[in-house]
Amino acid sequence: MDSFHFAINATMPIFLVIVLGWVLMRMGVFNQAFADVADKYVFKVALPVLLFYDIATTNLRQGFDLKFVLFCMVSTTTMFLGIWLLAHLSMKDKSLVGAFSQAAARSSAAILGIAFVMNIYGNLGQTPLMIVAAVPLFNIYSVIILSSSASDNPGGRGHIKHTCLNVIKNPIILGILAGLPFSLLGIKFPVIVAKTITSVGSTATPVALLMVGAGFEGRKALARIKPTVMATAIKLLILPAIFLPLAVFMGFTKSELVAVLIMTGSPTTVSCYIMAKNMDNDAILSSSIIVLATLLSSVTLTGWIFLLRHMALI
Repeated sequence: MDSFHFAINATMPIFLVIVLGWVLMRMGVFNQAFADVADKYVFKVALPVLLFYDIATTNLRQGFDLKFVLFCMVSTTTMFLGIWLLAHLSMKDKSLVGAFSQAAARSSAAILGIAFVMNIYGNLGQTPLMIVAAVPLFNIYSVIILSSSASDNPGGRGHIKHTCLNVIKNPIILGILAGLPFSLLGIKFPVIVAKTITSVGSTATPVALLMVGAGFEGRKALARIKPTVMATAIKLLILPAIFLPLAVFMGFTKSELVAVLIMTGSPTTVSCYIMAKNMDNDAILSSSIIVLATLLSSVTLTGWIFLLRHMALI
């Protein structure tokens, strides 16, 4: 019961902020011009700053477990490339492939991961290593997939060049890369700088959630109900069912398993919507998957935690 209450407390506020964004848009408090500007702000400023600070303040050298890091990196790569390939082969409407692949593979690891592990164990365990190993790859693969599927992407050799340039110039990738030297060298920020960066970065999640709600269009979303349900099932059920047994086979237990659960089975991160919209992919499908995955994740995460506890693995 405690796990259910925790999962509800972790996911329902996210869902309710999305609903608030939808209500405010329908009331006229938000308009499309504001939503477009807010999306760009999150994509170009708030999210890069948030990821920069998360990476910069994580000690990559402390308690480094190469086996666990490699497992997270290989699992992330397999998830993204596998889903992308399956989407290409099975989806008739190729304009949906980018948004579908990103949303089906990408978890809110950094947002929910620390909270879940702290609630269960009282310490972070291997969660920071999972975030450092997986989150940069989440963003890199998302940029590659969305760039390849963008409506304005040329074909042939121009296609490869366009995708590479998008990866190099992407603000989120630049934010991650900028944070690495600070982490590796152990550079500490002065209090004034740290508080300023934190203030800007902390706006990313609430503003992005409001914009997911503001951009949610029920009738158009219903037309995408099949890929929405498929992506949500992959995100919350199929990926954990594949990678949790592999993690157990590799000898991981306790906080490592919870970190793997968050990496594979937590709801689709809100930044999927921001990136899809700003990179000319299907934002409506992205928002639909985020809404459904967030709504159902309190049940599925509770189920996975119960199963792991029942098997005495956590």
